Amino acid sequence: MARELHLNLFINGRGHHETAWRHPASTTKALSDLSYYRDLALAAEAAKLDSIFFADQLALGDELAHAARGELEPVTLLGALAALTSQIGLIATASTTYNEPYNLARQFASLDHLSGGRIGWNIVTSWAPGAAVNFGQEAQVGIDQRYARAHDFVEAVSKLWDSWARDAIVDDRDSGTYARPDRVRRAAHRGSHFSVAGALNIPRSPQGRPVFVQAGASKDGRAFAARYAEAIFTAHLTKDSAIEFYADIKTQARALGRGPDQIVILPGLSAAIGSTEAEAKRVWEELNELSHPSVGLARLSSRFGGHDFSHLKLDDVLSVEDFPDPSQVQASRSRAQSITALVARERPTLRGLLHSLAGARGHFTATGTPEQIADIIEDWFVSGAADGFNVMPPILPTQFDIFASEVVPLLRRRGLFRSEYGDGTLRDRLGLDPVQSQFDPAEPVKRSA
Repeated sequence: MARELHLNLFINGRGHHETAWRHPASTTKALSDLSYYRDLALAAEAAKLDSIFFADQLALGDELAHAARGELEPVTLLGALAALTSQIGLIATASTTYNEPYNLARQFASLDHLSGGRIGWNIVTSWAPGAAVNFGQEAQVGIDQRYARAHDFVEAVSKLWDSWARDAIVDDRDSGTYARPDRVRRAAHRGSHFSVAGALNIPRSPQGRPVFVQAGASKDGRAFAARYAEAIFTAHLTKDSAIEFYADIKTQARALGRGPDQIVILPGLSAAIGSTEAEAKRVWEELNELSHPSVGLARLSSRFGGHDFSHLKLDDVLSVEDFPDPSQVQASRSRAQSITALVARERPTLRGLLHSLAGARGHFTATGTPEQIADIIEDWFVSGAADGFNVMPPILPTQFDIFASEVVPLLRRRGLFRSEYGDGTLRDRLGLDPVQSQFDPAEPVKRSA
């Protein structure tokens, strides 16, 4: 079977550039308006994309005066979109640091039932420094502790999702038998962070559990992804970096006994598209002209765990000495490493760096005609850099409309992307194996992810 390109639409604000909310081509709808997300979801479904995705922030942040904030909570939003769409995958972010396994297992099992098997869980450990105080903690715990908790969390929810057999519910009115108790088992999880009795009080969902999605790229994040992730949203500023990451993850997965084809790697791509390259360049120029330095500085500071960059002048040429050691950052370590690598490679001014990060926060940005963007996608796909892309339009909905109407048909004509959906769940669409059940007699019992 020919390898198939996968595309996910990442819906963020009014677009992925931090000033998209001010641009005349962006939506004027409120970020709390369901119709905005419904229209984007239906447009992505019409283009036959694999899925749509919502990130999450557990703190408001300090840049509210000049940046659009206040998006809806993503798990709740997926419940609404499950009823308004019929085929596209729906992925929401939920934190292992600020949730409990039993509640999260119930939420995502419910969503998978409501959507007919179209749900994915983006597993995050929540690096934002401001989140801890919103959950009764004085300070954010370190990255090692967050990943240790995440491992235990995933093991616990996996056992909960596996506590019902597929045939546990009989629903026989004549005999008076609703379910077979012998086909429902306690999770009985006792780990380093969680003790969960179970069983889950929701039957096994259509996929068995949601598709596991992950986005960390630090050493800890890569090890976690190789063990659990089935789709990875990753950020790379160069194709070479993406190729190295792709090979490393697939190698680590193989060493753990997993098939490399059971992890779909989707780098972020934020493309400004125009009928000419000059027209596409004007998109970035217009967005950058609307930027406010305080927003970029706040975002840069958060990537480095709250480090103060305010002493730097906007037109100062940067060096790596202007940044904390990224290997010691306890916030977004992989993004901090990517940023310092860019500074070492290109020596931008602070203003130039902020403009670069404003577009997609450390993801790959591109500029060009539909043909040029299709060329980039095909090149990364065939070069071993990607199994597809996490599409991050700089302005919503207009730049996604161009991507869907002009880039996607080019990918179809090149034999890379589907024309219609096949039957099945999100897991089927991504080419993933069914989730094994402890009740399956043909396979050894596995009580973890």
